[in-house]
Amino acid sequence: MVGKDRALGVIEQALRLSPGDQTEVSLMVTDSSLTRFSSNYIHQNVAERDAQLAVKVILGKKIGVATTNSLDDAAIAKTVQDAAGIARLQRENADFRTLPGPRPLLELSCFMPATAAFTPNDRADAAAIIVNAAKAGGFEAAGSVSTTVREMAVGNSLGVRAYNPVTGAGVNTVVMSASSSGYAHGNARDVTTLDFSAIARRAVDKCARSVKSETVEPGEYEVILEPAAAASVLSYVAMLGFSALAAQEGRSFLAGKLGEKVFGENITVWDDGLDPRGMPIPFDGEGQPKRKLMLVENGVAQNLVYDSFTAHKEGKESTGHASPGRFGFGPVPGNLFFAPGQASVEEMIKATKRGILVTRFHYTNPLHPLRVVVTGMTRDGTFLVEDGRIKSAVKNLRFTDSMIRTLNHVDMIGEWSLEGSMGFGGMVPALKISKFAFSGVTEF
Repeated sequence: MVGKDRALGVIEQALRLSPGDQTEVSLMVTDSSLTRFSSNYIHQNVAERDAQLAVKVILGKKIGVATTNSLDDAAIAKTVQDAAGIARLQRENADFRTLPGPRPLLELSCFMPATAAFTPNDRADAAAIIVNAAKAGGFEAAGSVSTTVREMAVGNSLGVRAYNPVTGAGVNTVVMSASSSGYAHGNARDVTTLDFSAIARRAVDKCARSVKSETVEPGEYEVILEPAAAASVLSYVAMLGFSALAAQEGRSFLAGKLGEKVFGENITVWDDGLDPRGMPIPFDGEGQPKRKLMLVENGVAQNLVYDSFTAHKEGKESTGHASPGRFGFGPVPGNLFFAPGQASVEEMIKATKRGILVTRFHYTNPLHPLRVVVTGMTRDGTFLVEDGRIKSAVKNLRFTDSMIRTLNHVDMIGEWSLEGSMGFGGMVPALKISKFAFSGVTEF
């Protein structure tokens, strides 16, 4: 770690050197460590330290951004000069008003000492829990155990100063036999909250139940999406719909639809960067405060997420969703929560006449942003449900469907679980959906 004084010192140094009318500087320092295993053996143990400094220089309405991963004096000075040079070459951005000023920030405990102190031996021990569980079942395990310590700092020439250290831990595994596979994962700020044994058991159980699989024809089915699969659905809805920039550019299905019903009445979604059940962080890429923001309530679209640029275009205030300075994809909802219900996956299975149970999706891609049509494959535990029970495992299916349509046909909603933790923050429950379109079938 570089520490708060050093991080903000770099910010101050870059700001002093800038010739801009306004300047924004962001710094992200990351220490990441990973242990990867395959075929029941650890085959990679790596650690990386990197720093990313982004400088945004504004000359009138011309904006230039430059980045570096070196924090020595010469590199900082050159990056500021490069950003200014880029700004001079730009056309004026008529929509730019001003960078944001300082706003009060909450103090959050996002740094967990146990995660920062998690050693290579600790990661190996965690991997061994999964590997030993796979061996006991006669299977092979692949996956990874990782930890991250990240320091984020933001400052601008209008007085914004923000710094926060955060930690993160993640584990994912695929347990395999010659004819089947099972998946499980977990993410947390505090590595001690990850139950590696439970994660191993879930993956082994999925693999064991998938050894003999049948082929089912593509078509429209009832589906039960376990939390990891449901998170895929929500992430695309969020990515393609909730950004104010996407709406302003006519790329969002929510453009002009705030206050209208867009999903079923049982669907409520919000973003909350302060909720400790997700992956909390007190400020966004512009140093603006995070808060709870209702996006969809009882199926009705309530809000979009804004950074200062998109907010000023509409005479609004940033909602605290700016992406980091070196990225240009506009505001994003990074801490999504899908309101839970009370149904268990077992109850969803009992309520299904004929449908498909999906553990997770793989290689998903958008096809039509305005309709949020997404395609992808099921993976690592796909099952046919008939007459309220799991009949058999099935070979993987390709789905192609509008996620807007699917969220208008949700029959049952589960409780939150760590399986529904999203790597970028948030919680999603299992969903039972009455209409879901599968467009193809595989041979595995």
